Amino acid sequence: MSPGATFANIAFLTLLAAAAIQALRLLRKGAAPDPVSHWLLLAASTLLVAALAVRSFAISFVALTGTWESLSFWAAAVGLVIFAWRLRGKPAFRPGIAFGATLAAIVMLSIASSPLIPKDALPPIPALRSAWLLLHVGFAFVGEAFFVASFVAALLLLAAKDERRRVELDRVVYTAIAIGYPIFTAGALVFGAIWAERAWGRWWSWDPKETWALVTWLVYSAYLHVRLVMKRKDSLPAVLAVAGFLCALFTFFGVNYLLPGLHSYG
Repeated sequence: MSPGATFANIAFLTLLAAAAIQALRLLRKGAAPDPVSHWLLLAASTLLVAALAVRSFAISFVALTGTWESLSFWAAAVGLVIFAWRLRGKPAFRPGIAFGATLAAIVMLSIASSPLIPKDALPPIPALRSAWLLLHVGFAFVGEAFFVASFVAALLLLAAKDERRRVELDRVVYTAIAIGYPIFTAGALVFGAIWAERAWGRWWSWDPKETWALVTWLVYSAYLHVRLVMKRKDSLPAVLAVAGFLCALFTFFGVNYLLPGLHSYG
């Protein structure tokens, strides 16, 4: 087993340990956030970054162009987002959000380890050897890591009955999207368009992945409009936050396997 695979496997086990600790704490009603799991998330993220670094060294380029690498980077970003949020403690940190986001990272790594996902560290084709591509992919996944937190918080908000809890969760949803939205915009749209022009000679081609990235951006734009301009704090913004993340998932998984296009190699 290669060092990169070893690091990734240890990271997966570390995430499982973090989720177990979070679940036990959630079973204790009224308990404060545990003092351990966020450090395990930091450790898992560090291990995943180390795994990507090993693969990068092997192919003499930043390993962020394959599905395994993208899912590992996304899971690492989710862990770092929750770790930073736990340290800040503002807006009100809820253990349920950390648990849900940790489960999301576990699912990402589970999919990455499935037989359907190629795991060989292969040098990227010439079109992918671009700093703009790395900015495009990296920023997009960091933005979507915040969207994971907003998605979990939105689901909890829709299920909550207590008005005070709904207000707290609404604030978390808004904060996560307010941070993730400009990062995602820069990565998915701005840097993506620059890379497309360099690789294909045109800024926009209505490729399925480009189109669905735009759909995702429009849904989150609608959320911000409803939340900031219309000043809605009911269930509608939360529904849009859930819809936006589902669009992001389809952009990554659905387009890759159902709608082949210029991004089929990514």
